[in-house]
Amino acid sequence: MTQKYYSIAVLPGDGIGPEVMSAATEVLNGLQSRIGRRFEFNVYPAGAQHYLDSGDALPEATLDACKAADAILFGSMGLPHVRAKDGTEIIPQLDIRFALDLYAGVRPIRSFAGLKGPLADPRAAQIDLVLVRENTEGLFFARNRGHMEGHGDAEAAIDPMKITRGGTARICDFALNLARQRKARGKPGHVTSVDKANVFLSMAFWRKVFEERASAFPDLSKDSAYVDAVALNLVMRPWTFDVLVTENMFGDILSDLIAAFAGGMGMAPSADIGDKYALFQPAHGTAPDIAGKGIANPSAMILSAVMMLDWLAEKHSDTALADGARAIETSMERVFAQGVVRPHEFGGNSGTAEIMRAVAEGL
Repeated sequence: MTQKYYSIAVLPGDGIGPEVMSAATEVLNGLQSRIGRRFEFNVYPAGAQHYLDSGDALPEATLDACKAADAILFGSMGLPHVRAKDGTEIIPQLDIRFALDLYAGVRPIRSFAGLKGPLADPRAAQIDLVLVRENTEGLFFARNRGHMEGHGDAEAAIDPMKITRGGTARICDFALNLARQRKARGKPGHVTSVDKANVFLSMAFWRKVFEERASAFPDLSKDSAYVDAVALNLVMRPWTFDVLVTENMFGDILSDLIAAFAGGMGMAPSADIGDKYALFQPAHGTAPDIAGKGIANPSAMILSAVMMLDWLAEKHSDTALADGARAIETSMERVFAQGVVRPHEFGGNSGTAEIMRAVAEGL
């Protein structure tokens, strides 16, 4: 029997997080009667400000609520002036990734008609790619494991990097299956594995595992490339890429680079997905300099909600949710293409609420 009701754990976060979250949940509320589904949004505390107030960035009760929900909508978290004792920022999104084993960081980027990106080449209008980032290993494995050694000029900070066969195999399979799904929708069906296999043992091992897993997908084309060359080619000809899969740190850097193709982080949605749980959040930060001004672009948060609908649709075999995802996507395409709204970073003056209303009314 198809599920009619979905419980969503909402963690608004810091800075502009609550503002863009409110826009996304309003759009989803407007969708409910159209698709015959109901969403219950339950708000829970977490983030840098909550850490200042309570000493806890991610309460156990919030984590338990995330586990009990059908999906997690996550706003931006972290504030530059809020630091742990070791000098690092308070970033509970990493704690959730590791606690729920959300091993696949999915960052889709595409061009929108009516919103001009920074690339002058007309082929930039064809950009439609997805970066898949391994979320639980790589250099981020060093978080809370780094150490200091030596003294004086020999003093050094050591952060270890870890690549396992199991972790690499499952993220490669995720990316390959995603490329197969995209190919069924008319995309190229090509996977590029990004590594630094010419220098690091760990990266040579990554490449070996990728090639082993890729051999089980003869219907797809695939290649491996060094991260520096990929960074160059992403700037020179991003429209030639389809799906990229890479280690945690490389993915962290490249995902911000590709966000520029859509005009900035305000257009960059993301998902952190595991075998059981999934979290959806905009890729941008908390932007405390514009918080409370009502000018933040909510598109990345709304598009992250679209990703949530697609994930729930697949998990629960509920095509109504996929229909809802396409309705929001189509509405957003239309309001930008027709110039109904234009975010501030594109030279317009449309604020958070105006963009939200335009997308909601377009449903």
